[in-house]
Amino acid sequence: MAGNSIGQFFRVTTFGESHGVAIGGIVDGVPPGLHLCEEDLQFDLNRRRPGTSRYTTQRRELDRIKILSGVFEGITTGTSIGLLIENTDQRSQDYSTIKDLYRPGHADYSYEQKYGRRDYRGGGRSSARETAMRVAAGAIAKKYLSQQFGGRIRGFLAQIGDIQCKLKDWEQVEKNPFFCPDRSQLAALDTLMRNLKKSGDSIGAKITVIANKFPAGLGEPVFDRLDADLAHALMSINAVKGVEIGDGFSVISKYGSENRDELTPTGFQSNHSGGILGGISSGQPIIVHLALKPTSSITVPGRTINRNGEAVDLITRGRHDPCVGIRAVPIAEAMMAIVIMDHFLRNRAQCADVVPPISIN
Repeated sequence: MAGNSIGQFFRVTTFGESHGVAIGGIVDGVPPGLHLCEEDLQFDLNRRRPGTSRYTTQRRELDRIKILSGVFEGITTGTSIGLLIENTDQRSQDYSTIKDLYRPGHADYSYEQKYGRRDYRGGGRSSARETAMRVAAGAIAKKYLSQQFGGRIRGFLAQIGDIQCKLKDWEQVEKNPFFCPDRSQLAALDTLMRNLKKSGDSIGAKITVIANKFPAGLGEPVFDRLDADLAHALMSINAVKGVEIGDGFSVISKYGSENRDELTPTGFQSNHSGGILGGISSGQPIIVHLALKPTSSITVPGRTINRNGEAVDLITRGRHDPCVGIRAVPIAEAMMAIVIMDHFLRNRAQCADVVPPISIN
């Protein structure tokens, strides 16, 4: 099976299944000399892990990360960093009834069409459990980028269903289980989630991720555009069905005179482009939006077929998120950090001697 790695200079490879013994990862390209310990990675893993609130799946994984290699005396050596998280709260019996069924909206059918077999326990390799390793790798990238030039990557819940959450207070994001920056919407979100649990249904979400204080010049102008690589990375997250950079699809109804980001001696006058021009960062905040579909693991009966092609009515049992967007915030942050870290190292390798002719704020 190919496709387990992302990045060129900063390369992240993951392995493992949702209900296997463990999940793991290998991170290549981390520069030597970075102070790094397991607690540096644990913070974001705790933000992502299941069972932390009544609004998410009650699978209770501690997600304790182990650094197996690449760090000596608390400092990165420049060699491959090996990471491991043991699975401790699998309930594989929850999935025994669907081993011969294809859950609608899941990867069951397409996965088995490709490989001829599948690990039906929690989705196996296609499970969102795999993203814990991405979060760990992203935490490494975040720390390095922060120390290098103060760059910061933060995400928040922008919308669930019809409830929109405006960016009013970054501090509020870490004070509630929704990653919501708008305190006035917390009661509405709570009501929505409670109603979803009662009905056995689910809902979609929108996540926004913003990268601040990153330099101009990251990215390439053709196939390896920064926005193209961000779209690739973010679309690889389970349940993501759409990615927008900057104004995204709203540009459809705009005129060029409205959408362009004008320049004056004091700098850019707007940021409709989301901080990326021609595939290369402009030095403005990099802004990305993600659309996540509602999870298909619901108790509302649905039609499907079994391996014999026979019609079956299905109710999905087990422990699932009524809205996968809630726990997707740290995952989206991690994927953005991985891409930016990779492009920073690539840019340093080729263009370290380039002196920009002009610098603006």
